[in-house]
Amino acid sequence: MTELLVVLVTGLLVIAGATVIGPRLGVASPLVLVAVGVAASFLPMFGAFEIDPEWILEGLLPPLLYSSAVSLPTMNFRRDFGTIGGLSVLLVVGTSLALGLFFMLLVPGLGFTWGVALGAIVSPTDAVATSIVKRSSVSRRVVTILDGESLLNDATALVLLRTAIVATAASFSFWGAVGTFAYSVMLALLIGAAVGVLNLAVRKRVTDATVNTVISFAVPFVASIPAELLGASGLVAAVVAGLITGLRAPRVLSPRHRLSDSQNWHTAELVLEGAVFLTMGLQLTAIVTHVHDDHAGVAAAVKVALGALLLTILVRAAYVAPLLGILSARGRLYGKMQPRFQGLQERISTPEGRQRTLDRMNAAGRKATEQDLDRFAVRVTRGLADIQYLLRAPLGWREGTAVVWAGMRGAVTVAAAQTLPADTPQRSVLVLIAFAVAVASLLLQGGTLGPLLRVIAPKAGQAALAEEAAAERARIVELLRETGEAVPEPAVPEGAGRQEQLALATSRRLAVLGAQRSALLDARDNGVFDADVLEAALIDLDAAQIAIELRGRHAH
Repeated sequence: MTELLVVLVTGLLVIAGATVIGPRLGVASPLVLVAVGVAASFLPMFGAFEIDPEWILEGLLPPLLYSSAVSLPTMNFRRDFGTIGGLSVLLVVGTSLALGLFFMLLVPGLGFTWGVALGAIVSPTDAVATSIVKRSSVSRRVVTILDGESLLNDATALVLLRTAIVATAASFSFWGAVGTFAYSVMLALLIGAAVGVLNLAVRKRVTDATVNTVISFAVPFVASIPAELLGASGLVAAVVAGLITGLRAPRVLSPRHRLSDSQNWHTAELVLEGAVFLTMGLQLTAIVTHVHDDHAGVAAAVKVALGALLLTILVRAAYVAPLLGILSARGRLYGKMQPRFQGLQERISTPEGRQRTLDRMNAAGRKATEQDLDRFAVRVTRGLADIQYLLRAPLGWREGTAVVWAGMRGAVTVAAAQTLPADTPQRSVLVLIAFAVAVASLLLQGGTLGPLLRVIAPKAGQAALAEEAAAERARIVELLRETGEAVPEPAVPEGAGRQEQLALATSRRLAVLGAQRSALLDARDNGVFDADVLEAALIDLDAAQIAIELRGRHAH
């Protein structure tokens, strides 16, 4: 027991140390943790270290994916959902098939079906590995795309892996596999949505912020475990629950509850991510030992892994290149549509224009009401905001390069490989290949991503981004000022004492903060402002409200 405690405490200290030291050395902390884990795997006490892959897939990934989904800008996720969906499904399937042929040719006696199974293991980018990307200078749109891809493609890969394993039996049916995939995703969507709504409905009635956060730690498992038991994707269910929570929490939960959530989940993310990378490294000796015991060649497996990594990068580049062309053509189309949307928005911003628009809607053959016109106005505002966002943050060759090179593999690849059945041909070699691909991907791509982005970044890019952010902040300040002025001053009774006047002033200040938060959230839902600048404004409002509430508690 004492030895286990020493190992756990040491692990926590190593995670904290890597987080502090890594950036000072110019190296991402996950890479430091993998290196420390690999070095520690040669110690006698870790020589036979193995971890049940289900602990990674069902124990660590659901909370990590849930937390990433909560903090993901849902409006930007919606805007690039087509791109994210293609990377999460089409690219994973295409890469798995290409790798299946590659492995069949280079691994003797493996066969195409088992090759596809290993390809499905190697294909998905890792949500934890993309934490390296978030610390770089890449554009926020690229981060959203990579985040969204890594949140969803694990489910595609794991379902494809199960399908490939089933395909080794004579009873395999292609359409049955498609139906299984559709069932897995659709049921996970329903379960995740239900858990996300129920989560907020319960937590808004809990007054203690600490208890509220404890409940939030259970949410990803409440979503993922029933989904897995029913044959659906637990990871997708956890992601959907997180997206709904992130979207609705600012309207449902108090600032103190959300602050508590944010601080504690950041700590949990740090520990869980660190544990994932450490355990990756610690398993090296055990994996290599299994290959030696099976009289297979370690060097040959590593060469195959390096070839597979090169192939995944080439396939990804071949997919992203035409995708950039499609997005560029779509951007030109949006550029032509922008004046029309601007004209519509200007028209419905005046009483005369609203009436003309309402008359046109009635002339179209249906009785339109003011509520219909309001909904139409919201669609126009959102449509124009979407167009401006996509034109403001185009995906050129620099962003495409970042998307290709940032597609790293990680712990999911290692964990999924270890779920291969015991009767898998050359199982130990396949596990070593998957491990080598993941580590080489983190070291090669993760280690060079920062310098690469600095080389290809436009010289004036940072200055332009700073100017845009300053303009956004000025618009937000103006919105907050107008919203605050619209809140009426309270009527102060004659002869009211100082305490009563202070109470009325405090009540109005809280009302102003509530109105301003509602205005910002409406703007967020319409996509009017940059997500990061808007989030900073919301945090400032929360801090102001918490300070007022704390002063009120101390006064009593």
